[in-house]
Amino acid sequence: MVRTLNNCPAPAKLNLFLHVTGRRADGYHLLQSVFQLIDRGDVLHFSIRDDETIHRSTELAGVPTDSDLVVRAAKLLQTEAKRQGKVAGAEIAIEKNLPMGGGLGGGSSDAATTLLALNHLWQTRLTRTELMALGLQLGADVPFFLFGRNAFAEGIGEALLPVETPESWFVVIEPGVSVPTQQIFSSTELTRDTKPVKISDFSGAQESFGKNDLQVVAANLFPPIADAIKWLQQFGNARMTGSGACVFCPFKEEQQADAVLATVPPQWKAWKAKAITHHPLAYLLQTKVPQT
Repeated sequence: MVRTLNNCPAPAKLNLFLHVTGRRADGYHLLQSVFQLIDRGDVLHFSIRDDETIHRSTELAGVPTDSDLVVRAAKLLQTEAKRQGKVAGAEIAIEKNLPMGGGLGGGSSDAATTLLALNHLWQTRLTRTELMALGLQLGADVPFFLFGRNAFAEGIGEALLPVETPESWFVVIEPGVSVPTQQIFSSTELTRDTKPVKISDFSGAQESFGKNDLQVVAANLFPPIADAIKWLQQFGNARMTGSGACVFCPFKEEQQADAVLATVPPQWKAWKAKAITHHPLAYLLQTKVPQT
């Protein structure tokens, strides 16, 4: 039996657009978005323990162990392992490359990678659908990373359809602020009635499609976001991802991204990333990645 899985990627995502179309009675917002996987992310390392301890060996500033989505994901899957009569424990180390509060889905992606890796190591053999159901208990973005490919998302983000996205390079700027998602969604300034669209609307327009309804609120509350958007917009269709704070702009060629990256003002951390079509760990699932 395999006892370790090292260098497991947890890729970031970008919201190519993000519309808020309504609000449910329970307070959750109804969204439409296209989630784009990119080739930058965190890296996790896993090994089986012979007891039932879930131990995160990496200290993460501001993230207590018990509230870490990685630990919560492991414990959630552990319940299923115990139901199958297996003694399951894990040692987990995290290389954190993505900023917290950046809108890149870092915590959710880490949780999804944890479910994928431990499902394999512990041989719990849950299907993609079963893992996605577990992931939804951790957060609305987690099912996307388990879905395994770029997606048109609806509902609270859990209703997913595969979508083709253009081959792109992205310049991403970290404005240096951490945005609390709840603060953005609870704002009275947030638009909550954007007209619903169809997946074909996006497919016909691609990079120029839609907007991020959360951007205006976040930019007003956190001026560095507005500054980064204004600067990056001189090169193309720049916008914020998720609830912020990161800002991105797509380019067709890597050379274009390199040229812009070289001119980013020094007060910001910036990097480039390439669009990818599938989650790098999709092979760990017994079911195939869904096709269009």
